[in-house]
Amino acid sequence: MLTASGLSKSFGGRTLFSDVTLELRPGRRVALVGGNGNGKTTLINILLGEADPDQGAVHRPNDMQIGYLPQDLADDPQGTVLEEAMSGDARMQAARARLAELEQKLTDSTGSDDQDKIIQAYSDAQAHFEQLGGYSAEADAHRVLSGLGFKGSDGDRPLAELSGGWRMRAALARLLVAKPEILILDEPTNHLDVDSVAWLERQLAAWPTALLFVSHDRDFIDAVAERVIELAAGTTTEYVGGFAEFVVQREERIAAAEAAAAGQARKIADVERFIERFRYKATKSRQVQSRIKTLEKLDRIEVPTREDVKAKFAFPEPRRSSRVVVEFDGVDAGYDGVPLLTDVNMVVERGQKIALIGPNGAGKSTLVKMMLGELEPIAGTVTLGNNVDVATFAQHQTEVLDESRSGHAELMATMGDLGMRNLRTILGSFGFSGDAADRLIGELSGGERTRLALAKTMIHPVNLLVLDEPTNHLDLPSCDLLEEALQAYPGTVIIVTHDRHLIRNVAEALVEVRDGKVTWHDGVAEELLMPGDADIVQTRKEPSKQQPQGSGKKSGQKNAGPNKSGQNNSNQNRQNAKRDQAQQRNQRHQDTKKLKNEIRSVEKKWQKAEDQVAQLQAQLADPEIYEDGAKVAELAKAFDAAKDHAAELSQRWEQLASRLESMS
Repeated sequence: MLTASGLSKSFGGRTLFSDVTLELRPGRRVALVGGNGNGKTTLINILLGEADPDQGAVHRPNDMQIGYLPQDLADDPQGTVLEEAMSGDARMQAARARLAELEQKLTDSTGSDDQDKIIQAYSDAQAHFEQLGGYSAEADAHRVLSGLGFKGSDGDRPLAELSGGWRMRAALARLLVAKPEILILDEPTNHLDVDSVAWLERQLAAWPTALLFVSHDRDFIDAVAERVIELAAGTTTEYVGGFAEFVVQREERIAAAEAAAAGQARKIADVERFIERFRYKATKSRQVQSRIKTLEKLDRIEVPTREDVKAKFAFPEPRRSSRVVVEFDGVDAGYDGVPLLTDVNMVVERGQKIALIGPNGAGKSTLVKMMLGELEPIAGTVTLGNNVDVATFAQHQTEVLDESRSGHAELMATMGDLGMRNLRTILGSFGFSGDAADRLIGELSGGERTRLALAKTMIHPVNLLVLDEPTNHLDLPSCDLLEEALQAYPGTVIIVTHDRHLIRNVAEALVEVRDGKVTWHDGVAEELLMPGDADIVQTRKEPSKQQPQGSGKKSGQKNAGPNKSGQNNSNQNRQNAKRDQAQQRNQRHQDTKKLKNEIRSVEKKWQKAEDQVAQLQAQLADPEIYEDGAKVAELAKAFDAAKDHAAELSQRWEQLASRLESMS
């Protein structure tokens, strides 16, 4: 267990946080949220022992295994993807090295007197390796890599060949395979697609050890966290539950603080009036002095702020484009003459807001490059409409900012000198007000750099915005403000993002890029945002409203007027009520019976799936199987599918059981 108490940290004259206390114990999954620049990464570095607090202490056992995924990786990658995925558990690596050492000794000691001792040592080492799960580690590594979007053949690829995003995935796989006692993840979804985010959610929602993660993705927080710690106003506040519970409890806390502050203000006003009224009256001097001292010692109630960033992303009014913004007609696209996408037919019209979804490597970037004229199609045509002005935001734009410049100087280099007041007004709308505009870019957090890069993109009057993962590194208030800006933006938006909340609230259509095909979907279907969770998504949807049974007149039927006898009316009403109650009881009985049958069916399937997982795991634990690489890959794939299927059935059973309980 890791505990921190009374932590404080300052830089220069600025206090990042003070009196921070938290506890990470097995099975606890904690989301750390807060504004950009509030000190989340600094707090993590203190917990890891990579930085010292000004005050307070962190207590962790010396032999505790802590796994950490930072936002940025070192620039010297070594080994292959599979080697990276299997390198996280130090005990496993030591046991594997010991086996290799003893195997070499067995080879060198043929016919010697020490061979029996070496054989016994090898047998003991093999048993220890098996106890650690060594023989199933490679299968587990393949499963995790597959869930994070790697293909089966990628395991042998050198890390040095991969982009930064894919190297980050390999580093995440290393931590998931190792299962350290404390797992700390800093924005783990930044380099993932929607498919991989959904897979990672399922893994971390059942994570057995302590988990602390930073994320701006509220859907991800809601699915994984069972506690939320907010770092704001220089301190931390802990809330029990996911993101939805955090929002409710935070509002209740703020409302309570506002009420208490208002009550305190009224009392202070009463005391101040007493002091002012009797300040110069000798008979009241002792009471006046007593009240003055009381006010001086009073701890004023501070009301937490609802937003840490007061930015308001704004767009200048663009000129009007043609109705058709971009058109794909029979397009095949790829590289070196090899098609990645085939027969793409699509029209994007003025004012539409579209999200591109699909696994990484499926061709989303290829589609965007053709829209921008950066890639010629192999076949077919891509036509950009008349008067279409384009601005793009890509993830790498934060990397090309000049760290020696201030935010103001960087914006001036982009726009030219439009006047000191104009530039500072623009920077203020993106959260860089006052002296913050003069801070060096090298001193900014990742989220602050993203806001600055977005400012450079959005200050030009364009009518087509192409945004690639714009929420990466942004804090939650900034994500909300970007969402509001995109909703109000009068032009056309094409956005590539894994942030499902942003997609739901901005996009009006989805373009799914998968298996070489591009498919247009009107609206935002939840099952497309939660791949692999179709059953769960279905249970989350509200049941359709049915017409009430025995509700009286049919549509268009005239009122027959009152009966001659009020008693007859009363009897008729009672009979109707009894009939309605009987029908409702019968319907409830039928629904309950049907649900129980479905639960029994799912339970049987779940048991069979668990048996299949156990059988495949036993096969993967057999050392001899690893002599056949193709067989191992086949078993690993089957094991992965069986485990995911069992997890889906488990979740489905829990959903059905919960529905049955609520019905009863």
